[in-house]
Amino acid sequence: MRFGICTSYDKADAVKASGWDYIEECVQTFHQGLLPDEQWKGMDKLQISALPVPAANMLVPGDLKITGPAVDSSKLQTYISRVIERAGKTETRRLVFGSGNARNVPDRFDRETAMRQIRAFLDFAAPLLAKHDVALVIEPLNRNECNIINSVAEAMEYVKAVNHPNVQCLVDSYHFWLEDEPLEQLKAAMPWIKHVHVADQEGRVAPGLSGRSDYKPFFQTLKQGNYTGDISVECLNFTDYKSQGPPVLEFLKAQWNQA
Repeated sequence: MRFGICTSYDKADAVKASGWDYIEECVQTFHQGLLPDEQWKGMDKLQISALPVPAANMLVPGDLKITGPAVDSSKLQTYISRVIERAGKTETRRLVFGSGNARNVPDRFDRETAMRQIRAFLDFAAPLLAKHDVALVIEPLNRNECNIINSVAEAMEYVKAVNHPNVQCLVDSYHFWLEDEPLEQLKAAMPWIKHVHVADQEGRVAPGLSGRSDYKPFFQTLKQGNYTGDISVECLNFTDYKSQGPPVLEFLKAQWNQA
């Protein structure tokens, strides 16, 4: 079991010094799919980083639409092709598909059409992901951030429809709790859960900092499902890794061991 923090490569020294195993970068600033190859500097950034980058989030920028009438399929396909190829080079094995603004269904746009557009995006990506040994993990987002794929159960509909080993699912404790999802839905999805995000529900702060979060039932479900992957902290107001990093990591490990 490895624990990491969603942050940038230039913070990796501080993250490593506080005991963490890896960082989870931002696709848009690390893999930079909008830039041509000659302008991409991701490998230079990786060499500077004190920790590996096995995962990256914020897959698609908000103005590059996946659903709705403004979808530019050619631009979207060029973008995701570059990202996946570069993820393979940086050994970023999991790309997190949250991208709420990009996938959000516009008002009065047909929802069934939007679902087909998301499916088309995933179908296009799947063989490229396999080619470069990268997985895309679909992240359910709460309804305040996005109006489609709001639960693990809904994310699993796409995972099963695409039916490809490189298109899997993510669970984020913050969104999971905010949507009041039952643990039974997570239990049913466990064979496809390939990445985990955590944050306290209250204030979306780092685990344990709100003083009111009990991760043990959540972690117990992961353990019962034989989850052995990475767990990334994705939260707000967590930048003082020297003072906050060790106690947050200690809290997470204790919760996992007690689950």
